[in-house]
Amino acid sequence: MDTDFIYTYPALIPGILKKRYKRFLADIELESGETITAHCANTGPMIGVCDVDSRVYLSKSNNPKRKLAYSWELIEVDNTWVGINTALPNRVIKQVLEQEKFPPLQGKYNQVRPEVPYGKNKKSRIDFLLSNESEKNPIYVEVKNTTLATEKMALFPDTVTTRGQKHLQELMDLLPDAQPIMLYFINRGDCDRFSPGDNYDPEYGKLFREAVEKGVKILPCRFDITPQGIRYLGLAELVL
Repeated sequence: MDTDFIYTYPALIPGILKKRYKRFLADIELESGETITAHCANTGPMIGVCDVDSRVYLSKSNNPKRKLAYSWELIEVDNTWVGINTALPNRVIKQVLEQEKFPPLQGKYNQVRPEVPYGKNKKSRIDFLLSNESEKNPIYVEVKNTTLATEKMALFPDTVTTRGQKHLQELMDLLPDAQPIMLYFINRGDCDRFSPGDNYDPEYGKLFREAVEKGVKILPCRFDITPQGIRYLGLAELVL
């Protein structure tokens, strides 16, 4: 195991993407020539990261109760591997937070609680609530998977997201009694800048800039994705 990895993949299976359809499904041709149907956890438009005949990697579950044994994990885009499994970023961040090995937040907490109810009616759940003994200025962390890119600029979102807009507003509502953080998990290693995807959701871009102005902390986190594992590369430059 490479000690630089903050997350190590299980043994992945190579293939070629033949079709992505019904949002949740992808047909993949394996090296054996067999075509299988894999689960696609990313239900968004996946702009630029679902081109037919691209190289991909899959994981395989041994759970007999699963309808689809294979899950689509990675795709190669312009010689860069991009993470497709939208469930993975939260698992990775949870792991590094619990191990206190995530540089942007090291030393700022000693307790990690996932999926904590918050908001005016407690109907929303924050991805991670970080706190210490004093319980003063708790840190609320929301994680967003980010795969859209143009000319080394990572963009979020890639479509209109009323849910994402709501999350920005709820983070602003936590001020000044807490430290709200929006963490963008840039699931590809070829981007060194980050900006809101104004062309895809202008309202999100407006709320994003309002959140920055009011004091919501933005962490556009860069990750190098490989079929073996994931490395943390630091923060991207925030472009407003």
